[in-house]
Amino acid sequence: MHVIHLSVECFPLAKVGGLADVVGALPRYQRKLGVDAWVVCPYYDKPFTRDNHFSTIAKGAFFQGSEEFHYEVLKETKDSLGFPLYLIRIPGKLDRQEVYCYPDEAEQWIAFQHAFLHWLKNSQIKPDVINCHDHHVGLVPFLMKNADDFKTFADVKTVFTVHNGQYQGWMNWNKGILLPAFDTWKWGLLDWDGLINPLATAIKCCDAFTTVSLGYLQELYEQANGLESLFSSEAAKGYGIVNGIDDAYWNPAEDKLIHVNYDVESSKKGKAKNKKAFCEKYSLDETLPLLTYIGRFATEKGADLLPEIIVHIFSNPENKISIFILGSGDVQIQANLQALLAAYPGQLAAFFGYHEALAHEVYAAADMILMPSRVEPCGLNQLYAMKYGTIPIVRGIGGLKDTVIDVDVRNGYGFVFPEADSTDAVSAIGRAVDYIGQRGKMQRIRRKEMELDFSWDKSAQQYINLYNRL
Repeated sequence: MHVIHLSVECFPLAKVGGLADVVGALPRYQRKLGVDAWVVCPYYDKPFTRDNHFSTIAKGAFFQGSEEFHYEVLKETKDSLGFPLYLIRIPGKLDRQEVYCYPDEAEQWIAFQHAFLHWLKNSQIKPDVINCHDHHVGLVPFLMKNADDFKTFADVKTVFTVHNGQYQGWMNWNKGILLPAFDTWKWGLLDWDGLINPLATAIKCCDAFTTVSLGYLQELYEQANGLESLFSSEAAKGYGIVNGIDDAYWNPAEDKLIHVNYDVESSKKGKAKNKKAFCEKYSLDETLPLLTYIGRFATEKGADLLPEIIVHIFSNPENKISIFILGSGDVQIQANLQALLAAYPGQLAAFFGYHEALAHEVYAAADMILMPSRVEPCGLNQLYAMKYGTIPIVRGIGGLKDTVIDVDVRNGYGFVFPEADSTDAVSAIGRAVDYIGQRGKMQRIRRKEMELDFSWDKSAQQYINLYNRL
């Protein structure tokens, strides 16, 4: 079976969030199971493209409106990621340093999708399945069935994976002229509330859609940023498949980015050594429980609650813990956190920005990780944390609810709180700190969570089963 994964992110080529981790791992595990899985992404002027060798395998041109775009397709020659990686470069559109936040994003992603299909047609490449990831490539299922030039792909099956339904790629109808010529009788497939909505289009036109956890699939029927009725009406082709983690990369026993390696049996001493080195580096007290937050500063992640949570904890002298923050995003949230650093020296430390290697250090050193999310389709940080023996403290929503069981429930190994507010979060942190103080309980939880299997093997097979059904 030949499957192409189409995405604008892929680790380590270009990463902004969990989308990159999924696309950078799932195809490799599918190949282990006998699927000929490829990844196609835009070209970025980033270290990965500069440090690896690519060969040009195809060139072409097409009109987007009145503008002619020339593209080339480059293949990474050594397949160093464990799967064939193809990049599409268009001068001025798909050759930039960053993934998002450009004013012409709509034009970028239309060009990427058009060039992708144009290349497949000209090269006579016809996969069995195209797995499109998020709204940036949500027009592909529509174009394959309705664009004049690409109807040769009408019988190719499409799976659309929703990594975050809050972002839908809305664009005004004046962008419609930029699309490849299509059957205008089908314009309604593009429309949602008077706008072209690529996410809605994908759900209407794909053969099946997946979400990155079963819990998130259920939530989309009730909270999908305006698409609740659409998800409900298309529910028969929806599947929830929880994300896995790449346990070749996220493995404390072999991780070259942490201070000391350890496994389940040596986790107590191993984490203590990592914590000591980390706390010395950031002037924190290694004898206190260490709580961390890793991720984007966004309201959907509950990051706006962090300053209030920190003040609430440190205003009570009985709360003896240290806190470390690693992340970036909303400038106001970052400014609020920055202001607290001076107020709580020796108790609070932070690194503002994206730092992959530092994240590994934090997972190895921390006792607890906080995820107070308002929306969390799957969540990977809690899975990484548990692999490293770090206790998750999460809001019970989406994939967090699917992957973390509270300690007060049979076979539980984490701390779950009901609402995304500071009071519930602080209460859950207090429960976790009490557990950490009981050494026997703490080590039993750590052992249980480190032995959980959240690898991609099971999830990759579930995707393959879906492809086969289609």
